[in-house]
Amino acid sequence: MASSLLASDSAATRPAGQQLPTSSRTLANRFESVRAQTEHLCEPLDTEDYVVSSMADVSPTKWHLAHTSWFFETFILGPHSPEYVSPNPRYAFLFNSYYVQAGERHCRAKRGLVTRPTVREVFEYRAHVNEAMRELLHRIGNDPSHPAHALIELGLHHEQQHQELLVTDIKHVFWMNPLRPVYRERQTQPARVATEQKWRSFAGGVHHIGHQGDGFAFDNEGPAHREFLEDFTLASRLVTNGEYLEFMSDGGYERSELWLSPGLAIVQDGGWKAPFYWEREGDGWTEFTLAGTRPVAPDEPVCHVSYYEADAFARWAKRRLPTEAEWEVAARGAPIEGTFVESERFHPAPASADEVAKGGLAQLYGDVWQWTQSAYVGYPGFKPDTGAIGEYNGKWMADQWVLRGASCATPQSHARLTYRNFFPSDARWQFMGIRLADHA
Repeated sequence: MASSLLASDSAATRPAGQQLPTSSRTLANRFESVRAQTEHLCEPLDTEDYVVSSMADVSPTKWHLAHTSWFFETFILGPHSPEYVSPNPRYAFLFNSYYVQAGERHCRAKRGLVTRPTVREVFEYRAHVNEAMRELLHRIGNDPSHPAHALIELGLHHEQQHQELLVTDIKHVFWMNPLRPVYRERQTQPARVATEQKWRSFAGGVHHIGHQGDGFAFDNEGPAHREFLEDFTLASRLVTNGEYLEFMSDGGYERSELWLSPGLAIVQDGGWKAPFYWEREGDGWTEFTLAGTRPVAPDEPVCHVSYYEADAFARWAKRRLPTEAEWEVAARGAPIEGTFVESERFHPAPASADEVAKGGLAQLYGDVWQWTQSAYVGYPGFKPDTGAIGEYNGKWMADQWVLRGASCATPQSHARLTYRNFFPSDARWQFMGIRLADHA
């Protein structure tokens, strides 16, 4: 186990279990909690696991650990702690991601070729940044008017994004290993009949969409604005593996009438016949999970499907994907509950029959990110921040689709109603799933 590699400062309160609500914790406490959680997610790994990049979209675990430290170093300590000195000025080149205005960057596709700094040196780098951040946090206290306060908030949510990426990236790394290693054991549950699918109706009209009021939000979640919706219905739960198997058995991957043209081309060129991480075994299918390879459970939400696959399934079911505005209107007022990374299940869970029976919408948060048919573009009046920070979201507003909710790899305190995740049409390695919608 690589836990011996963790720097001594990681003895801070570890958020592997219950966490205090964000509103009841100081900024300093939240900093300790988030930074410790990142290292906690590394505990099942051995040193060799930290350095692999298995495809262009996957960064080594070591890089995630260093990049999140670089973010605090570059955008917070640099401007607000003049006495701060980096342990190695070349780290700025190695661990910048895509912030062009922050300086030159190492090629993303070559991150897995960098053996130095070592894993131990990266943890020492984290400890160095943590100590400087503690001194800064002590100086500014919990004063929201301090110019560093909002940047630290951004840095914490940025690190939580990378916690999710760390989990999904190591899953792909382990998948590419013929031994198919286990990240963390999980007790096998008996297969069940899926909860009955029901349909919830929602009134159309003019609705306010986007972040409003207090609390953290990324810039792409605003400004709040009005959107007109027709009456619509939303499925009470996510699409299950069992339902997706019916689509596959009905020739779903071969029926051209179900597919968008570029999606059909990718299916044919790539030989797609099932969701990512599924393999044929005899008369059935297995699914690779972070607890190892297991038979596909029919009652669990289908995951690791692309936008193309989600759209094709919706057409086959004679339904459609929701718009992001419909999802937000339907989810308004619902508690942010579900299967998050804190559960350490690292896999979506079946819908609760009780929740569906109560007439609500199950699995709104956690389990899998839910594809919408909304293109990822700026809301009316959107203006990115100035400087390198403005590159965080705005520069990606092309050729991508919005996903809503959260996944089983998302920290619960990172999820919220207005969160706009986004990926291109063919992405599958994240925990991505399907909720159906229809016109009323």
